[in-house]
Amino acid sequence: MEPQKIALVTGANKGIGLAIARQLGGQNHRVWLGCRDLPRGETAAQSLREAGFDARALQLEVTDQTSITQAAARIASESGRLDVLVNNAGIMFAPPPSIAEESLDEMRQMFETNVFGVMLVTQAFLPLLRKSDAARIVMMSSGLASLEEALDLRGETWGVGFAGYCASKTALNMLTVKLAKELAAEGIKVNAVDPGLTATDMTGNGPGHAPEVGARPAVALATTHAYGPTAGFYACAPSGELVLKRW
Repeated sequence: MEPQKIALVTGANKGIGLAIARQLGGQNHRVWLGCRDLPRGETAAQSLREAGFDARALQLEVTDQTSITQAAARIASESGRLDVLVNNAGIMFAPPPSIAEESLDEMRQMFETNVFGVMLVTQAFLPLLRKSDAARIVMMSSGLASLEEALDLRGETWGVGFAGYCASKTALNMLTVKLAKELAAEGIKVNAVDPGLTATDMTGNGPGHAPEVGARPAVALATTHAYGPTAGFYACAPSGELVLKRW
């Protein structure tokens, strides 16, 4: 059996984050579940341990530098390195009536979590990722982030609003590319994923596939081999194969 890998998934106490953690646990990863609400994180981690996985809850608020620093120190102390970072934590508010009426305060909150929070976490954990032989960083983006798809009159996202949320994920895609280019020489692969419409609390548990399906592209890229992609934006086909998306 290959040596155990170490993974951190943010926003992992439920939904897609928990599904990613479960699937990584099934592929011989010790999974750290980064959660704002530690009691809920402990409950989620316990459910994974009862299923036979090595899972540990970690208090982690992605917009709080102190919380991030303490989380990085704990993983450094108990695991010594990090092989996989999945930046899954994110927020979205109810659809505004129009961009002309969208709350700028809500936009700021989304950028703080979906963009700046991701970078705070990534920067803090890079020293541990650099101790891995094959580190992987995965950004949880959205199909709504694609500029090309947003301009496609025939596409399913043409009439979608959510300007602030979409803009935050588009910004995250650019940071994904910049990080991938900078870290390529170190063998660290960085990709963004579109989980597709997934039934979670964020989407009101409405239409969409199960979190286990939405987790697949993130897990595929978190475990990609040495010749796998970097600086890409991917979704999963029904067959489970990765599909390159339009930026």
